[in-house]
Parts: sequence; structure tokens; C-alpha cells
Amino acid sequence: MNAILDEIKKNLIEGRVDSEDEGFEEEMIGQPGVTELVQQALDENVPSADILNQALTGGMEEVGRRYESGMYLIPDMLASAECVAKATKILEPHLKSSEIQKQEKFLIATVEDDLHDIGKNIVATILQGSGFEVRDLGTSVSTSKIVEAVKESKAKFLGLSALLTSTMPHMKKVIDLLKKEGIRDQVVVCIGGAPVTDAFASKIGADLYGEDAFDAIDKLAKLSS
Repeated sequence: MNAILDEIKKNLIEGRVDSEDEGFEEEMIGQPGVTELVQQALDENVPSADILNQALTGGMEEVGRRYESGMYLIPDMLASAECVAKATKILEPHLKSSEIQKQEKFLIATVEDDLHDIGKNIVATILQGSGFEVRDLGTSVSTSKIVEAVKESKAKFLGLSALLTSTMPHMKKVIDLLKKEGIRDQVVVCIGGAPVTDAFASKIGADLYGEDAFDAIDKLAKLSS
């Protein structure tokens, strides 16, 4: 791997967006972070697709492994996801359609009568950092509004979150309305939240249950393979 790609990946894993960030090693402050290094790589004519695939995607894969092993906590992975989001914006004008797969649209919402958004926001950030085009519909979103958004956006993925056992039935209502509207087969429905289980996902006809963002991404990748 090109040396600068290694540096981008290293700084992404450290969660350093720019030179003002410390990372895990305080002595790194003042050194170029991900955004400066991505721009430097472009100036040196490193292919934008290599930056994206080798440095950014490769870096997030390592962050995922560290999180799953317990080495990283939620703030650590959010810092890395922010690096990816900002770096991707720098890369966008340089990426040709032949160099990168089109981002898949991912709608996400907390279901009706549930105002909790911390978990949803974390998942949305990680999904965005992993290459999805995420549209967050917010909290306590009605079943009809969610289904209308699916129809309007033609999104391939729909994520539903619930933190209360009393609001979990709304997930099934969304799936039932998708069926009624004849678009159930057009969208992959992913569900999650503290009280949600794999068994519940199977019971209501969801496509997958994500214990956390990285678990969901792994399962989404398996669906696509």
C-alpha cells in the first residue's frame, strides 16, 4: 500500500479528522489528520478509488474489529466514522462512476411513539461512514410516513429502531403496510434496539436484526454476496 494511504488509514483508526485532533497519542497533535492527508494524496495523484477502498474502507474494517473485540468504545468508532464522512466529501468530486459503486440509500427511523434517538443516531453515523447514503427520518415517525418515504426515495434499505417494548409492534405495522402497498420485496428491512431480538425479527418478517451498526453492516454484506 502507498505510504500515504497507510497514514490515512492509521489516522482514521486514531479518529483524527485534522491536525488539531490528538488521537490516542497526544504527541500526534499538529500532525496532518485524515482530511489533510486525503488532500495531499489527491495532490500527489493517488487514485481516489484507492484512497476510498484501501485507506478509508480498510480503516473502518479495522475499527469494526476493535469495537467487536471490546478494544474500542462507541465514542472511538464515532470519531473514525466522522473521519470517513469528511474525507468522502473531499473525494466526491474526484470519483468517477467507474471507480466506485453507487452508494445505496438507507432510510432509518425510530418508530411511532418512541422518542429515543441515541442508538439510531450512532447507527446512522456508522452506516454513513461505511458508504451508505443515509436519510434519517427522525423519532416517533408514523408508519404511513415511513412507508411513503420508502416509496418516494426508492431506498434499498430501511432501518427501524425501538427502545421500548411497547413500541416494537410498530415495526410489524411498517412491514405489513409495505406488503399492502406492494413494495415489501423492494426494500431490505433491518431492525434494532435494546429490547429487539433476532427471534422477534423473524417473527415479524424483518430481513435482519442488527445488534449494533457493525453487526448490521456484516449481515448486509452477507445478503449482498
